[in-house]
Amino acid sequence: MTNDDGVHSDGIHALAAALRPLGEVIVVAPHIEASAIGHALTLRRPLRMEQLREGVYEVDGTPTDCVNIAVTQVFKGLPDLVVSGINKGWNLGDDVTYSGTVAGALEGALLGTAALAVSLEPTRGDYDFGPSAHSTARIAESILRRPLPARTFLNINAPKGQPKGYRVTVQAKRNHLTSVAERHDPKGRPYYWIEEGQNEWEPHDRSDYQAVRDGYVSVTPLHPDLTAHHALAAVEALEFEKATLVK
Repeated sequence: MTNDDGVHSDGIHALAAALRPLGEVIVVAPHIEASAIGHALTLRRPLRMEQLREGVYEVDGTPTDCVNIAVTQVFKGLPDLVVSGINKGWNLGDDVTYSGTVAGALEGALLGTAALAVSLEPTRGDYDFGPSAHSTARIAESILRRPLPARTFLNINAPKGQPKGYRVTVQAKRNHLTSVAERHDPKGRPYYWIEEGQNEWEPHDRSDYQAVRDGYVSVTPLHPDLTAHHALAAVEALEFEKATLVK
């Protein structure tokens, strides 16, 4: 197990407890929060791992780093399942491209093992991870018995409280408007905060966003192939092979 909220987040330990009836659970997670870091891999400095207690390790790196170190240094091979989460806040639609939570599961899929990313509806108060942890354990048990196609992983998003059930979904789409706030330090020099994107989702009956809004656990199959297969013919029609290269 890994996450992007950090090794001390309640979400990862609630989910670890729910998964233990299925087998041995090892937590290898960032030592501090690494949200919105995407699929970053640390290549320009060394990484350190520390065992906090039995079955729980922290790494001073990203979720992707954690999965690689877990596989090579802790397990000495592939585990049966990589689970990333439970994240405090949804990872829906296009936002999966930024998510460190989703990246942890993506790395598991790239390495050749079953993988899940799990996120819970944001809340202003304390998080109740119990229902989402239970729902994830059921999904995990199912895919351990009936594996997914190669290089496929599941992005799970859960509503607060007891869900109405499960829906198999597709990624939602939303309007992307950049919002960057400029401020000034005491010496008058500008600095910038990148703020949350616009939260206007395109309507789609089978989207992950609609599922969680309706009170269901959204289960979206994802894979790392970003090829726009539907656009291959359009690109071939560009005739750039006949164009003169500009020096």
